[in-house]
Amino acid sequence: MGHIKYASDVGAPVEVAFHYTDNPLFVPDWMFGIEDFVPTGEQDRGLGAVFAITTRLALWQPTSTCEITEYRPNAVIGYTLRGRVSGTLRLRFDPLGYGRSVLTSEAEYSPPRGPVGRLSAGLVDAAVRSALRRTESRLRREIEEFHGTDLVGRIA
Repeated sequence: MGHIKYASDVGAPVEVAFHYTDNPLFVPDWMFGIEDFVPTGEQDRGLGAVFAITTRLALWQPTSTCEITEYRPNAVIGYTLRGRVSGTLRLRFDPLGYGRSVLTSEAEYSPPRGPVGRLSAGLVDAAVRSALRRTESRLRREIEEFHGTDLVGRIA
């Protein structure tokens, strides 16, 4: 199982950062490669909410489902992607003080299998690292814009 983790300083309080991230309408704005993020049931937030997603990876646009599998208000949101593109994304929000917070982004994914998969494992790992870094960077920027600040800082 591949595991990648990044942390960054966000120029907004935890409550604002979590509120923005928790809104499914904003997910395509910050989650790298996501074109559509539509609730499939009546629940559109919180633990157990399920979404139909369309992913854009170059010319390939697979559809998948995404479920919120971890949810603690103003603390953690965990997304599990199922389908051709699968893995988990966990976003943790910690207070930093003075209207700032720390966003910790963690991704877990299954490495490719088979002989060709083993040969391309390094490429897949690099692609996932890049996607997580872009997601984290976009999310931080979108939260700060939502909050009305223009602060950019990085912890790790």
